[in-house]
Amino acid sequence: MTGYVRTALFLAALTALFLAIGFMLGGEGGMLIAFALALAMNLFAYWNSDKMVLSMYGAREVDHRSEPALFGIVEQLARRAALPMPRIYVVDSDQPNAFATGRDPEHAAVAATTGLLRSLSAEEIAGVMAHELAHVKNRDTLIMTITATIAGAIGMLANFAMLFGASRGDERGGSPLGMVGTILIMILAPIGAMLVQMAISRSREYDADRIGAAIAGKPLWLAAALEKLHYAAKRIDNPAAEANPTTAHLFIVNPLHAHAVDGLFSTHPSIENRMRRLRAMAGVAGPWG
Repeated sequence: MTGYVRTALFLAALTALFLAIGFMLGGEGGMLIAFALALAMNLFAYWNSDKMVLSMYGAREVDHRSEPALFGIVEQLARRAALPMPRIYVVDSDQPNAFATGRDPEHAAVAATTGLLRSLSAEEIAGVMAHELAHVKNRDTLIMTITATIAGAIGMLANFAMLFGASRGDERGGSPLGMVGTILIMILAPIGAMLVQMAISRSREYDADRIGAAIAGKPLWLAAALEKLHYAAKRIDNPAAEANPTTAHLFIVNPLHAHAVDGLFSTHPSIENRMRRLRAMAGVAGPWG
């Protein structure tokens, strides 16, 4: 329950930041425009985000004939998790990774890369797919879509401030903050939105690890998979992810080579912390703690 409360607070903070920026740039009218913009963008993302992400990565849908092993694993895990059978996709990428998308469990999809299917054992694939089904069960795919949409809208407002706020000035109905305030919004607002977005993403990853391990029944399956994926992602490029870094939070491990700076600016918790928690669930000390 704590994870859900924390996520709700982060979402409230992100929304408040968005509305506050609208108010600072244009008063009550600006706040209303910001609210309408956020609502329209979220409605669009609600209905179309899964199609956009799957298309972005060239994902192809598979079934029990084309990928019998993967289909069988997901089918068994979905049954254990009391979830509807999701659509299953494969992404042609050498980097082993996976993600989930869809607005709710009835319209969910899970995707695995060809690199993941080649490099992991059946047990490790089950651990990864259980993690993705945990995201579906928690409705994290919708939460993160909304989060990314609001964060993107904040960036748009910052650009709006740059283009119009300072040039119009106080006397002409522009930003009541003046030049200095507008510049601060341009710089600080996107950074604040990014930090909140990443904090939400990290919180949801921990919960998906915990619930995914319970779905699979073997926390060490996921722990072993995370270790392999973490090191492989450092060595193997994912060009589609590098071209679309705003989708990095969807993956089970960070697909970007630019994640050398961990901590506040990472979309994922440290692999050491994730493995430590999973090993603790299994009652094993292990090399990570």
